[in-house]
Amino acid sequence: MYYYLYRDNANLWRWTFVSSNGRTIAVSSESYYNKSDAQNGINLVKGSLYAPVRE
Repeated sequence: MYYYLYRDNANLWRWTFVSSNGRTIAVSSESYYNKSDAQNGINLVKGSLYAPVRE
């Protein structure tokens, strides 16, 4: 699994989380002006592995 960090058509930063079989698991819900902001978004997802599931 890996995170793919890229620029979109508007030249803003976005990320996609890709599984080991190449399928997309998650995408950023917004574009970021700064690359560091996009990387912080990735870190938020990484840090939420132990977040509870609510129904």
